[in-house]
Amino acid sequence: MIVFGDSLADAGQFPDVGGPLGATLRFTNREGPTYQNGSGEIYGAVSSTLLGGRLGLGSDALAPSTSPVNQAIGLGDGNNWAVGGYRTDEIYDSITGTSVVGAGGVVYRSRPGYLANGNRADPKALYYLTGGGNDFLQGQVTSAASASRAAGQLAQSALALQQAGARYIMVWLLPDLGLTPLLYGTANQAGVSALANVFNQTLIAQLQQIDAEIIPLNVPRLLAEVVADPGRYGLATDQNLLGTCFNGNGCTANAAYGLASGTPDPTKLLFNDSVHPTSTGQKLIADYGYSILSAPWELTLLPEMAHGAVRSHQDALRNQWQQAWQPVGQWQAMVDTGGQQLTFDNQHGGAKGDGTGYALTVGGSYRLSNAWRVGVAGGYYNQQLEAGVADSDYSLDSYLATAFAQFQQGRVWGDLAATAGKLDYDNLKRKFDLGVGQRSEKGDSDGDLWALSGRLGYELTRGDSAWRVSPFISADYASVKVDGYSEQSLRATALDIGDQRRDSKRLGIGLKASRSLSNATSLFGELAHEREFNDDAQNLDLALRSLPANSFTLQGYSAQRNLDRASLGLRHQLSPGLALNAAYNWRRSDASQQQGVNLALSLDF
Repeated sequence: MIVFGDSLADAGQFPDVGGPLGATLRFTNREGPTYQNGSGEIYGAVSSTLLGGRLGLGSDALAPSTSPVNQAIGLGDGNNWAVGGYRTDEIYDSITGTSVVGAGGVVYRSRPGYLANGNRADPKALYYLTGGGNDFLQGQVTSAASASRAAGQLAQSALALQQAGARYIMVWLLPDLGLTPLLYGTANQAGVSALANVFNQTLIAQLQQIDAEIIPLNVPRLLAEVVADPGRYGLATDQNLLGTCFNGNGCTANAAYGLASGTPDPTKLLFNDSVHPTSTGQKLIADYGYSILSAPWELTLLPEMAHGAVRSHQDALRNQWQQAWQPVGQWQAMVDTGGQQLTFDNQHGGAKGDGTGYALTVGGSYRLSNAWRVGVAGGYYNQQLEAGVADSDYSLDSYLATAFAQFQQGRVWGDLAATAGKLDYDNLKRKFDLGVGQRSEKGDSDGDLWALSGRLGYELTRGDSAWRVSPFISADYASVKVDGYSEQSLRATALDIGDQRRDSKRLGIGLKASRSLSNATSLFGELAHEREFNDDAQNLDLALRSLPANSFTLQGYSAQRNLDRASLGLRHQLSPGLALNAAYNWRRSDASQQQGVNLALSLDF
């Protein structure tokens, strides 16, 4: 993760006058409990550092790039090039020219910028970009034309990164400066707000032209939502959050929770000073960014739920096929009920998830001849999945229909099954942290699937043996399509989600066996190892519902290459033609596990 911008993302380029020895300044409140200069308390982290932490990056990786303090005490430079006070032209310079840290015309330190001397951008990195506020504050933006020009300069920073190889760039929309303590309630509020809107409209339009995955953060809309419902995010509900600040620097200090009050508490306020958010505001923005980045890790598990359903359906049929065939010219009916558990481990591009479900399968077969049997089956599968750090809830109802044929001639046997299904994703609830609380975005979707499965085996034992042992080879193909959908709200965090398709192509080798325990009871089971030939990461098209034209594509779940499966069951003949099967089924790859139990009745007639 590499960061560029201004004070809103500055991780500590300047010395912290009044702080501990070797500490650096960040443009937010101190961590407390006194929040005072000289207290030994450091400044809280900014959104870029907080987001990097949620992504698993250490503090060294996101340390400031050009800090004179760190240089003096021998600490290495990090990947945060944001500098407090930078205008959009200076942000561009820190990328393509020279990074300068200074104040009042005095340069504390300078060094070549990120792309200077022909350096290339890392296509696998996340680039984080803020800017524009200082163009207003330093008098560079005074008209619609100058607002558009400043926005174009920020877009040029994103373009320079893209042209050097960057693929993933997260860009803030400019917060509404009219709704800060510096300008709120003044005669200039409306005019500055209008120019901030011009800035953002230009920025949005120009970002659309860049051939990269530009991930916009609609920060002005998010902050407006927070102010409209402050209690949800731990902020004070009875205070003027836009007209007051915490430390009183350039604005009216809040009388109830400000630094000079008897109960200082910046977590209750949105602004630390006249324009910079408190640590609470910074965390809200970091959580917002993480909610977007983590969305595909969860949402690309939706096709995997359907793959789990069809594999459970196939397991139930294969368990049934283990028992003896009915006589030629007769039917065999079956009803099977079962429960399953589906677990996804954490992986790069995939969220941790735990799912449960139950199933009902009914079907029947007809024996055509000594060598052939054909049949049909229908299944209903209900699944619930909790995924991600905030336990998002996803629900799927699958309706499956299968036609199958079985062959056995001497010791050679085979089976072939074709399955089609309808998928109903009802009540998809994506949940994520947002400040001290949680937010959820809801939606519904549909989908379909079809699958082909075949096996060919050879029986090693003679017909009079108590054991029946058969090695086999298998081939499976399954295609799942999940329709795109829009989450129901129009809030800053709501997404438009594109279509998904996940095909599974597997070859396997295995061994099935059964043994008679008595005239009425037998034990059966299978072991198999399968190789997945479609293990590329899933790509998911996304857009903020509030910015539908600024779409982007992010990677999600990757199927694992190797899969092992096993089943173990018991069959008991209750009466002539009536049998009871009980089975346990297990599948495992490096990143997922599926297990289930089935209980089935079959009747020959």
